[in-house]
Amino acid sequence: MQFGANTFIWTSPFSTDDLGLLPRIKAFGFDLIEIACEDPGLIHLPTLKAALNDAGLGVIVCGAFGPDRDLSSADPAVRERAAAYTRWLIDAASALGSPVISGPAYGAVGKTPAPSDAARRDERSRSAEALRPLAAYAGERGVRFALEPLNRFETDLINTAEQALDYAREVGAPNVGLHLDTFHMHLEEKSVEGAVRLAGERLFHVHACENDRGAPGSGQVRWNELASGLRKVNYQGAVVIESFTPLVTSIARAVCIWRRIAPDQDSIARDGLAFLRKLFDPGAGRLDAPLDSSWSVSRSTLPG
Repeated sequence: MQFGANTFIWTSPFSTDDLGLLPRIKAFGFDLIEIACEDPGLIHLPTLKAALNDAGLGVIVCGAFGPDRDLSSADPAVRERAAAYTRWLIDAASALGSPVISGPAYGAVGKTPAPSDAARRDERSRSAEALRPLAAYAGERGVRFALEPLNRFETDLINTAEQALDYAREVGAPNVGLHLDTFHMHLEEKSVEGAVRLAGERLFHVHACENDRGAPGSGQVRWNELASGLRKVNYQGAVVIESFTPLVTSIARAVCIWRRIAPDQDSIARDGLAFLRKLFDPGAGRLDAPLDSSWSVSRSTLPG
């Protein structure tokens, strides 16, 4: 099991001016960094590749899909902008050595809900049709799509693992699979372990985040269910901490964080990693106590 940290924890938008994060993340003990690629114009790929090599870090490319990058849009110009951006992500993943592209590539975060089930089906059909050639382009470069179901407040297209699997089957490409995020699963799935087991071999990526988007292990997410499910499906991908703080105002506004959820940004990464390593240590057994942190909420046990 490899562990990573998403750049959203510290900065937005990420640029090659932020390469000082890499040795810092490595020093915390992470195996890889997940780069949130909001603005391709700010990222010089050869410079980033060299810095990754110097730091000894692996990398995951993470897409950022706003309203102007929506493959489900009825506007052909919006779909084409989304496709052009996604092709850049594929090229970036290939250049940097990222095995997957994570995130909700099927549509925009915070999209306006469809007015009817029929309209929603049309959106999904447009999205799948647009993603199909992109999946082929990615497959030629050894890159997979890990599609992230989002909670109902962020999209009406794909909220659960079951819906994501149905969508992946509609696209019909073997390199299109799932990216499950514990924050969204906490809101939408009946069972964390059930969602993981349903995804099975199509589970390509995992985000670890608390129910309040704080450090893993400090809240209510059913972490033991996650660990059990990942073991049962023999998951071989990465587990990446993706959390946010109000210190990064642009992202805090987008994900509706209005208060401090941790002492500082480093604590989210450092404490979360310590929790995850213990969680996935085969000799550790179940975790029956919350994260040992002065910031932990007053809880006596972790559920699950």
